Amino acid sequence: MDRGFAAYVSVSLSSHTKAALEEFERAMQDSGEVVECHNVAGAFEYLLRIECRDLAGYKHFHTEVLGTHPHVSAITTYLVMGSPKDERA
Repeated sequence: MDRGFAAYVSVSLSSHTKAALEEFERAMQDSGEVVECHNVAGAFEYLLRIECRDLAGYKHFHTEVLGTHPHVSAITTYLVMGSPKDERA
């Protein structure tokens, strides 16, 4: 899969039950575009790193994966324009 497009996405959930969190995490495990999924403390519940071919690929993920998940209440996308330092292997 060509992954020339990267974005960080904050996701807020409408339900904070254990079942809702586990359901969301399973959905992210099953999604090929999600290369990192972090449960974080703060203004939102999850921070994702998304990699896909292009903006159209991200739009599909945004609409068809995040946009259809029953517990997702808010999505904020941060586009990666460059990475002057990235120590991931």
